Amino acid sequence: MSTTTTDPDTASVGVQTAQKLGLRPEEYDRIKKILGRTPNFTELSIYSAMWSEHCSYKNSIKQLKTLPRSGPKLLAEAGEENAGLVDIGDGWACAFKIESHNHPSAIEPYQGAATGVGGINRDIFTMGARPIAQLNSLRFGDITKEQSSRWHMRGVVKGIGDYGNAFGVPVLGGEVYFDPCYTTNPLVNAMSVGIVRADKVISATSHGVGNPVFIVGSATGKDGIHGASFASKDISETSTDDLPAVQVGDPFMEKLLLEASLELAQTDAIIGMQDMGAAGITCSTSEMSAKGGAGMDIQLDKVPTRQSGMRSWEILLSESQERMLVVVKKGREAEVQAIFEKWDLNCVEIGTVTKGGNIRFFHGEECVAEVPAESLVLGGGAPVYVRESKEPAYIKENARFDINKIEEPDDLRRVAYDLLASPNIASKRWVSEQYDTMVRTNNMSTNAPSDAGLVLIRETGKGLALTVDCNSRYVFADPYKGAMIAVSEAARNIACTGGEPCGVTNCLNFGNPYDPEVYWQFEQVIKGMGEACRAFDTPVTGGNVSFYNHTVTEKRNIPVFPTPTIGMVGIVPDITKRMSLDLKFKGDLIFLLGQNVEDIACSEYLVRHHGVERSPAPYFDLEEERRLHTMLLILIRKGLINAAHDISEGGLWTTLVEMALPRGLGFDVITDSEIRPDAFLFGEAQGRAIVTVNEDEEIDFLDLMRVSRIPFVLLGHVTKGKLMVDDSPFGTIEDARKVYEEAIPNAMREL
Repeated sequence: MSTTTTDPDTASVGVQTAQKLGLRPEEYDRIKKILGRTPNFTELSIYSAMWSEHCSYKNSIKQLKTLPRSGPKLLAEAGEENAGLVDIGDGWACAFKIESHNHPSAIEPYQGAATGVGGINRDIFTMGARPIAQLNSLRFGDITKEQSSRWHMRGVVKGIGDYGNAFGVPVLGGEVYFDPCYTTNPLVNAMSVGIVRADKVISATSHGVGNPVFIVGSATGKDGIHGASFASKDISETSTDDLPAVQVGDPFMEKLLLEASLELAQTDAIIGMQDMGAAGITCSTSEMSAKGGAGMDIQLDKVPTRQSGMRSWEILLSESQERMLVVVKKGREAEVQAIFEKWDLNCVEIGTVTKGGNIRFFHGEECVAEVPAESLVLGGGAPVYVRESKEPAYIKENARFDINKIEEPDDLRRVAYDLLASPNIASKRWVSEQYDTMVRTNNMSTNAPSDAGLVLIRETGKGLALTVDCNSRYVFADPYKGAMIAVSEAARNIACTGGEPCGVTNCLNFGNPYDPEVYWQFEQVIKGMGEACRAFDTPVTGGNVSFYNHTVTEKRNIPVFPTPTIGMVGIVPDITKRMSLDLKFKGDLIFLLGQNVEDIACSEYLVRHHGVERSPAPYFDLEEERRLHTMLLILIRKGLINAAHDISEGGLWTTLVEMALPRGLGFDVITDSEIRPDAFLFGEAQGRAIVTVNEDEEIDFLDLMRVSRIPFVLLGHVTKGKLMVDDSPFGTIEDARKVYEEAIPNAMREL
């Protein structure tokens, strides 16, 4: 390769430049050894992006490889394609993935969230799958106190809604949590799910010397340059200086790109296709080449650009949205170009597949960079680290929690209604009403709410049950147990809907990995997640690690709670036997399934009412969870229950209210005299669910439960609209509705 010293892009550079680009001195030395020479600025920029935490997972990959990565329904090796892929029967496959867009959303909430939605949908349709559902998991600061948190929430929700609604895929579900640790670092995790014929899946690979390489979709601009590096450092007082790193999305362009890509997928004209996400052209060319064991020659001056005079490294690292790289079979170019011309999209040949493993980037006649593809990618030449870890002192402090030192409240009703007003428990309708949930008309859970979102697969008559779950307060209290709870709650939600879990995608949100306490949290989470996923036979198909969600200022050094968001997919074999959570008939019997435990640890009640933030994670037993899920499926398929809802945040009280709200019914229940009433009503012990049973089915239900080894108790019955606890009036369902539904709108009306 020839370089000159007159052009700073191709001039040799030193260790100080490498450090400014986010590389460590030892990494700079490693690059020189790989290349056998000193890199130029463009090459160093390539390595700085591809060896960033966001792209290389250099501080996490060793742990990630311990997660279960195989299973009976898995069709693609975990992490090897744009998204996970599982067999859903009848010749169909489900592609699904969750990813974060946290840092961009912290700086520019609207575009940060919008482009997160766009990027995750492209991961699905580049595999030839049509997206049929979206979910999201969001975390913000205290919206009742912080104006900045309300600003974040308004921008993020509007960005997700505007992009997703225009793109035309329904939002099936999600979660929203609030805590002061997310004030500066909101978390925006977006999940997309699609279906594809199993024999029509497109791989993200490149091979065949002489095959042409095309860039398709939008033109390339200066938005998103060094976005991967931006996502790989803490948020600080100067982070707004990185605002140009936030991408700008165009959902209408993406809709065209979707239809063109799916039309292309019906041909056999292509070798492989990959979304241009983090690090743009650099990432897609290197990953596709490394996977296929080939090289590429790329002509950067042929890339359609929005601005004139873009430098080589700017074109290479731009993260402009709605773009993909396609490797086409030689001789089929005209066929591919005709498809994209029909949809009025760019489709420009910018290179060819070459022999060997090097990628060469040209600008005119000059080779501006030449690097081995394998040296850039995860699992190849990218560095792998295990950081120092240290158990935080607060873990032992949590273990000293004693429920007997917590005073029982005099007025349980007042506490109950105050919990319904907590933003963590209150209705998220303010959010969901901004999303289109009914586009494509295959959402089965809009008018029949269920613990997991449910989408009909019209081609087979089956249903897909989809959920995202994580209580990060539990994970902070005990990362190992908290991660197991996150996986278990996801599986429980799918079981309550009538589905069998078949795969997991995860979004692992943590602080700075160089903080030993943060790294310890990460290691423990991976252990807990792996154990739970093996228990439920749900392989981890891929996902995303987001480190550096960490605020550093002169006055603050605060990581977010460790937040391993679990996205889970399950199959409902017979859509007519799905289960919803709503109470349906006055007089139905209400049963609690699972252990009755005197436990208020880590509950919203303990934190909100008593102000106690140091306690262990709530009661949890993995084997009890498995038995509960199996029994729920048996009860549903035998038609013995009319409703099912898992007990989670807010405890039994909140669960019952949520079940009563859809049809305006009520309940009359009795607490356990051997357990203090606040723990019975508001405790968040895991492995429990509420089911309702028609009196005509009671005998069959009881016969089955008595041989199940699952504790169960009759709580009471469904009423017309009054809420009664231990023969004391707790108001009406309309009283509860007013508090539950107005809490977040009232908070968001504050300036």
